[in-house]
Amino acid sequence: MKKGYKNWGPPLLLIAPTIIVIGIFVYGLIAANISVSLSNRHSLLPATEFVGLDNYFALFAEERFIHSLQNLGVFTVFFIGGTMLFGFLWAWMLDKGVTAEGVFRSVFLFPMAISFVASGVVWRWLLNSAEGDRASGLNRIFEIMGLDFLQNAWWSEPGWGMAAIALPAIWQLAGYVMALFLSGFRGIPMELREAARMDGATEWKLYRYVIFPQLSPVALSALIIVGHMSLKVFDLIMAITKSIYQTEVPATYLWVALTANDYAKSATIATILLLFVAVLIVPYLIYTARSERKQR
Repeated sequence: MKKGYKNWGPPLLLIAPTIIVIGIFVYGLIAANISVSLSNRHSLLPATEFVGLDNYFALFAEERFIHSLQNLGVFTVFFIGGTMLFGFLWAWMLDKGVTAEGVFRSVFLFPMAISFVASGVVWRWLLNSAEGDRASGLNRIFEIMGLDFLQNAWWSEPGWGMAAIALPAIWQLAGYVMALFLSGFRGIPMELREAARMDGATEWKLYRYVIFPQLSPVALSALIIVGHMSLKVFDLIMAITKSIYQTEVPATYLWVALTANDYAKSATIATILLLFVAVLIVPYLIYTARSERKQR
C-alpha cells in the first residue's frame, strides 16, 4: 500500500490544482447553469421554484428559437462544406508541388491570425447590401467589373442570408483545414503510391482506394473541429450584423436573453448548445480512444 502511494501520490499532487480548477470553473459552472435552466429565474430575483424541463419545452415551442436553429443549420452546412472543400483543394495543389509553397502556405494560413471580430468589421463593409449607385464592398466591385447580376443583399437576404455570413468564416478557417489535409497527404508514404501505380491503378483508383482512406482520420478531425466551431459562432455575427432577428443563432439569442435578465432562458439555450457540441464531440472521442487501443 505504501509502495503504491509512492507511485501515484506525487503525480496526483502535481495535477491536483488543475483538477480542482477544472472541477470548479468548468464542471461546477456547467452544473450551476443546468440548475438555473431547471428553475423559474426569469428576472434578477432568485429562483423560487423548480420547473423541471418546462423551460426546454417552452423554448422548442418558440418560433424565434426554431428560426435561430434554422439559421445555425444553414451557416453550419455552408461553413463546413466551404472549409472542407477549399481546405482539401489547397492541400491537394500544394501536395502536387508548386513554386514558393511556403508563401502560399503563409497566405492561406494568415487569416487565422485575425480575430473573428476584426475580420467581421471588414466583412461588414464587404457584404454591404446596398446596390446600384449606393453600392459598396463586393457589390461595388461587381459593378466595376460589369458583373451587376452578381449584386445581392448578402446577409440581408431572408432565408439564405446566413450563407453570406459563412463566407468570412470559410475565409478564416479554410487555411487551417488545408494544413490538416496537407499533413495527411505528407504522411502517406510515397512507396504506397508507387506500389499502387505499379499494380496498374489509375489516378482515380489511387485516390479512391489508397489516398482517401489514409486521409479519412484527418478529414474526421477537421470535420469535428470546424463543426463544433460553427455551433458556437457568436463574435463573427455580432461584428457583422449585431444581434438582429435575420441572422440570429442560438448563441446570439442567448446573449439577448441574458441581457434581458432572463437567466433561466439563457441557461437553457446554453445547455442545449452544450448538448449539441457533446453529440458531436463525444462519439469522436470514443472512436479515437478505441482506435488508439487497437493500435497498441
